[in-house]
Amino acid sequence: MAKTWYPVIDYTVCTDCGTCTEFCRNGVYDKDKAPTPVVRTPENCIDHCHGCGNSCPEGAIAYVGDDTGWTPPKGTPKEEGPSCGCGGGCVPEKTVLVEYLYLDLNTCDRCIGTDLELVEVLDVLNPALRLAGHEVQYRKIEMSTAELARRYRFLSSPTIRVNGKDIGGPVRENGCSCCGEISGTDVDCRVWEAEGQTYEVPPRELLAEGILRAVFGKAEGGCSCDSYELPGNLEAFYQGKDRGGSGR
Repeated sequence: MAKTWYPVIDYTVCTDCGTCTEFCRNGVYDKDKAPTPVVRTPENCIDHCHGCGNSCPEGAIAYVGDDTGWTPPKGTPKEEGPSCGCGGGCVPEKTVLVEYLYLDLNTCDRCIGTDLELVEVLDVLNPALRLAGHEVQYRKIEMSTAELARRYRFLSSPTIRVNGKDIGGPVRENGCSCCGEISGTDVDCRVWEAEGQTYEVPPRELLAEGILRAVFGKAEGGCSCDSYELPGNLEAFYQGKDRGGSGR
């Protein structure tokens, strides 16, 4: 088994056929979410196994850590890129594009917790949004390098964007020991605030309200196309991570 090798689903291509979930016998995918493929235990994936990717009829699966040159044998997967919230047309009308941007899903409690809460919220909201004529797309993207963070104009971990809008409001952070262990540096990660309370893992009600406001009202978050510079906090994280987490 491997912690640095696991499948990533391109939900803009995936058709929820359930082929990958049925193929995998190692418990990587959450059977309760089938046929929608949700990677629940990435550490169960077998190193350099392309089984589910080879079986996917849409070519919607890639792998973290893949340096083999493998490409999906079926389908024509789209190249993922950051969404735009400036009204430039990169998100089609009636599409709800939810992006989850994070630093770590192996050890970081707040990244893991927020991921689980977001999936539960989307499971509840998806039927209603689709009934209203919206197509819901979900991307989960690890900000594994400083280059990728700059590409996505990443400000803090974790971040949730709906059609390019950060639903978390102004960035507020506190010390994150989990990410500090990864990088060997002092790292601050995101906290969420509601009704005078501060949460490291946002309540479902807060996430649901933020998503619905972004879809049907005016989102409070900033646009991902604003002027950007990689925050020093994240720059220190990536530098420490590249050193192997031995800098502290």
